[in-house]
Amino acid sequence: MTIAASSPPPPPTLYSLTTFLSLLATILILLTAYLASTTLLPKATSTKLRVLYIWHLFDALIHLTLESSFLYNAFFSYTLLAPTSQYPNPAALIAPTPAYVHFLGYKDRLYGSDYGGNPFALLWQEYARADKRWGGADLGIVSLELLTVGIGGPLALYIAECVRKGAGGAGGKASAKMWFWASVLATGELYGGFMTFAPEWLSGSPNLDTSNFMYTWLYLFFFNALWVWLPVWVLYEAYGNISTAFTMAEVKEKGKKKN
Repeated sequence: MTIAASSPPPPPTLYSLTTFLSLLATILILLTAYLASTTLLPKATSTKLRVLYIWHLFDALIHLTLESSFLYNAFFSYTLLAPTSQYPNPAALIAPTPAYVHFLGYKDRLYGSDYGGNPFALLWQEYARADKRWGGADLGIVSLELLTVGIGGPLALYIAECVRKGAGGAGGKASAKMWFWASVLATGELYGGFMTFAPEWLSGSPNLDTSNFMYTWLYLFFFNALWVWLPVWVLYEAYGNISTAFTMAEVKEKGKKKN
């Protein structure tokens, strides 16, 4: 907790140690998911199942580590506003919430990673240079992240385990669970992505900084597009596998009737 009367200091230079460490953290999480696939999946596992496993384990780790740290800072990192006779407090106008809406009901506080000093707060301060909502306690973002961390993360971990069991010869039951829950999660990921950016598109993107290549194409486009491309691919594969399963079941049922 700090006490301040003005907005956080201006962002550092475009490339910094925090920039490097933030990108390194993401790469290490992906590497962890890949190494887990080489250890826990049989060598004969198909490329499709291996990619599904890596994606869902990576997805789970991102949600349960990095995004959970966003929620921690949104709820526990804050700055106190200097007392004033004006209402609303002029300093509160820098918060990514309407002037008369106060996160958790505290009128004298501003919450978010911008006001934290822990390593994860610094990581989110870095990303907030491209989308400043992630530096505060934007109500829409926090609401989505509660679902993502509380449901999406554990569900992605469960799907990865279903992939492992299916690849290990557990049979059709594990595959059925995998494709069903993978479809549910992929739909949720796509909805979450839309609800993250639709308010910005509808209001002229006041919180987005697209002034340079790194913010636009790495932070905003690439890192968010991953949660579009991969879920769309998962839904495509799920549709094909579920359709095939129903077709085979129908053929089997017709065969029984003939006999």
